[in-house]
Amino acid sequence: MHAFQDKTLSAVERADALLKELTDEEKASLLTMENPAIPRLGIPAYHWWNEALHGVARNGKATMFPQAIAIAATFTPELTYEMARIIAKEARIKHFHFAAHGNRLIYSGLTMYSPNINIFRDPRWGRGHETYGECPVLTAQMGDAFVRGLQGDDPEHIDCAATVKHFAVHSGPEGDRAHFNAVASPRDLAETYYYAFRHCLETSKSACVMTAYNALNGTPMSENTTVLNDVLRREWGFQGVVVTDVGTANNLKKEHKTQPDMEHALASEINSGVDVCCEFANALEAYKQGLLHKEDMDRAVRNQLILKFKLGLFDPPEILPDYSRLECAEHRAVSRAIAERSVVLLKNDGILPLNPSKPPKIAVIGPLADDIMALKGNYYGTSTRYVTLLEGLINAVGEDGILYAKGSEIMRDYHESCSPVDENYAEVRLAAENSDIVILCLGLNSNYEGEIGDASNAQASGDKTTLELPDSQLRLLEVVRSTRKPIILLNVSGSAMVIPEESANAALQVFYPGPMGGDVVADILFGKVNPSGRLPLTFYRSTADLPDFRDYSMENRTYRFFKGTPQYPFGYGLSYTTFEYSTLEVPDKTALTDNVLCSVHVRNTGKSAGETTVLFFFRHEDAPFRTPLKQFAGAVRLALKPGEEKIATYVIPAELLRISDDDGVFHALPSHVTIMAENLQRTFTRC
Repeated sequence: MHAFQDKTLSAVERADALLKELTDEEKASLLTMENPAIPRLGIPAYHWWNEALHGVARNGKATMFPQAIAIAATFTPELTYEMARIIAKEARIKHFHFAAHGNRLIYSGLTMYSPNINIFRDPRWGRGHETYGECPVLTAQMGDAFVRGLQGDDPEHIDCAATVKHFAVHSGPEGDRAHFNAVASPRDLAETYYYAFRHCLETSKSACVMTAYNALNGTPMSENTTVLNDVLRREWGFQGVVVTDVGTANNLKKEHKTQPDMEHALASEINSGVDVCCEFANALEAYKQGLLHKEDMDRAVRNQLILKFKLGLFDPPEILPDYSRLECAEHRAVSRAIAERSVVLLKNDGILPLNPSKPPKIAVIGPLADDIMALKGNYYGTSTRYVTLLEGLINAVGEDGILYAKGSEIMRDYHESCSPVDENYAEVRLAAENSDIVILCLGLNSNYEGEIGDASNAQASGDKTTLELPDSQLRLLEVVRSTRKPIILLNVSGSAMVIPEESANAALQVFYPGPMGGDVVADILFGKVNPSGRLPLTFYRSTADLPDFRDYSMENRTYRFFKGTPQYPFGYGLSYTTFEYSTLEVPDKTALTDNVLCSVHVRNTGKSAGETTVLFFFRHEDAPFRTPLKQFAGAVRLALKPGEEKIATYVIPAELLRISDDDGVFHALPSHVTIMAENLQRTFTRC
């Protein structure tokens, strides 16, 4: 038996033992994402690339959860943790069963390229729905929960490896990502773009971090040795695996033009601190040309091997996990529970909830009504069944209670059959006129906002150019309005849009709610579920409110620095019941090193049971440096029956109250700090 096969040794000891037995040629063969088998040592092949954003993705049947932006709208990290635990279980089921059948191909491994913890700084970015929104603190909390859930509680034997991405400063424009240079100040890096990464790497110990395609302040991230070594490893103490995004070495050659060929590009990445170059290539030629530094090659392979031993990749289980647990009823129930808490009620003049015992005749109209892609988002697995918005309403009231008209395409002025849009909208008018109310399903799906190469957005490579609804849908809206029937607007999108609320009696932001989205939305419309979602990003009144898309300064961006009046602010969300918030309690004075205990009394003053998520914010009143207009600190979810009162208690860490100077250095400074919870606020002194 080889020393590395001794299971009584630690992962580090086993990795060091195996490293000594590998030839330099074998080490070089492991530097890209497709690792060949090494038969002489009994080492199986392995492919690093797998996806798990909201369920095990791109590899057949798996439990699909709501898209990440919808999960963020719950403001409940515990739900993210529960989801990630399920993802880890299903990933291990797939990996070991597939490996037993000789399948070690792409999307079958245990190194998951999730979560995406970039900051959704600009709502035009197509991939923003993969993130947890615009707030670095909420992103850090959700990312932390995902990492802990995915990896498990035993750092020596982890279930799956989380990969926080894309490091760093990546949030559009998507079409330019392969060569774009993001310019960010030290303060914006520290306060915004680095914050969630540092938290997830230091606190929850994410096993991997993925470099971004773009350059940062002039240097492509996959060869940015200053950030990868000085910041990531030395300052933050990261000891895990650095992987690149797929194709970054090729971009160094063709887009950034910093390297003359693939051999130099691969070597540059490894020598700069990367451990796995995600390329469909190998680094043997770079080794043969003497371009790889031996100490860097050894470091990269050693980091890889430590992780592989922690994952148990060389030690298959004696008993295979139960394959029937994939997308089982228990797992689907968690997906549905998250979806129920993610939908945000934006407006309600009293029309909702609808009466389930005497449902109205409903016209369901719009291009997103019967669209499966409106449920999915991107980076999704395969669900065994899907319930569209239309199908959910049919399930709720029966086929005879529903009239349906698609009305328009999402963007185009012709239907899939190539027939032109009916300029008289006869079907739309007939459906509305023969109904009591109209449920109008507008918005986008991930074919129109997403990653370049995946999204078919005719506007801008997956990015939006405008926050307003497409013209085809605005025309449809005007036709429905002309019938003078009450309108309930369901906006489906993974990003902030301008909601035509003046045209509707009620409006809900649905996001991409997962495979049971139709049933969930129907349950909300008929009051079986009381909406409790909150917006994890600012909804602006106009595209004109936004700075230049390519400007990475945080000035006038997101709720933290936007000086205008939004259509709906970060954290906004209504309920069918009413809540009274009172008696906000905070200390009068704290030391600079003290955590701050906050509490607020919450009473359900309405007639129905409901959940509310109490959001705590703070603001520095007299800081010597620029600070956010307000900063989210944390949230507490409460379930309350009519007349019931509970106390929401939250502890704000002292570290969160530190202030960044112009150089991105945080200081604990004496100051007056205002704590805010709903309509309440109190100021205390830190000294």
